[in-house]
Amino acid sequence: MSTKRITAVVVDDEELARRLLREYLSHHPEVEVVAECANGFEAVKAAERKPDLMFLDIQMPKLSGFEVIELLDEPPAVVFVTAFDQYALKAFEVHAVDYLLKPVTRERFDEALARAAAHVGAKRPSKAKEAAAAARPAGQPLERVLVKEGSKVLVIPAEQIDYVEAQDDYASFRVSGRSHLKMQRLAELETVLDPQRFVRIHRSYILNIDRLAKLELYGKDSRMAVLKDGTQLPVSKTGYDKLKTML
Repeated sequence: MSTKRITAVVVDDEELARRLLREYLSHHPEVEVVAECANGFEAVKAAERKPDLMFLDIQMPKLSGFEVIELLDEPPAVVFVTAFDQYALKAFEVHAVDYLLKPVTRERFDEALARAAAHVGAKRPSKAKEAAAAARPAGQPLERVLVKEGSKVLVIPAEQIDYVEAQDDYASFRVSGRSHLKMQRLAELETVLDPQRFVRIHRSYILNIDRLAKLELYGKDSRMAVLKDGTQLPVSKTGYDKLKTML
């Protein structure tokens, strides 16, 4: 194994699981554990230290391991740790540095660490985001949106979103009179938001139809959506056709 110093973060909501990983890591002096996290919020904060490697549990309350990765602009190399996510294993085999199934044995841990060290030593880009995206169950609507604002993480239930506006490579989520920016394209959001609740009414807007008060004619072939709070959003011809099937 490379003698290069590797900085690592251990993330698991179970103290015994963290203790086991720390015990295994104690046999590898080339690895320095710079943070130990009991939940996803702590993991997002610890990632600001730019560790080389993260051992990341998937099933955690508050924020899952996948959601942690989603919030990181430049995730480190990640070894996912899971108890039962069989559906995810094929995705991990394609994209992840490695994954560990609980209960984790010393031999399997050492193998994963060797692979991770080689990955870090070769300075390969992390594919953690691709692994997390590929491992999510298909067809399951997004239940909440995570937005990182400075050192804070906002968890926004999907039903609280009034509408989403495209702003270049960002999406602006309008919630109770406030806007929250996240680097995400509207086309991607359109595929993951609940199609029974959200509709793309314009190339720049996705609307929560529960917020719609009325539609007004605005020019020959265009309409305006008037929301219950008085906000007006443009509706394209295609958007109007979609709305008609839902109202």
